Amino acid sequence: MFQMAHVGPMLGQAHHFRRYAPEPIPYAVDRYTRQARRIYDLLNRRLEAGPWLAADYSLADMAVFPWIRPHRRHGQTLDEFPGLRCWYDAVAARPAVQRGLAVLRDRLEHNRAKPAGRAWEILFNQSAANP
Repeated sequence: MFQMAHVGPMLGQAHHFRRYAPEPIPYAVDRYTRQARRIYDLLNRRLEAGPWLAADYSLADMAVFPWIRPHRRHGQTLDEFPGLRCWYDAVAARPAVQRGLAVLRDRLEHNRAKPAGRAWEILFNQSAANP
């Protein structure tokens, strides 16, 4: 529930306003960067108590890991969160995660630039009312 109620929505907003907003909005950047820090701190405290988000490696870890990967885009550094850093490294080292990241890496090699024009409109659903 924490991933769905906090991690996804707040880190998604941080990512959006720091990377994709057409014009910088300082209030939004500051607000969601601070929210990201709060979430990273909560995760860090949980992970300092044990190696996984739940008792064992679980769907909770699988659901949160992709949101932590772009930590720099959230304005965060994992060096400030040792429990989170240890967890991140452990998840990233898992063979299945490595295979998944390899697929993602291949796809990202072809798409490094921000989308523009119609692709931008589709990505942010700007044209839903005017198909």
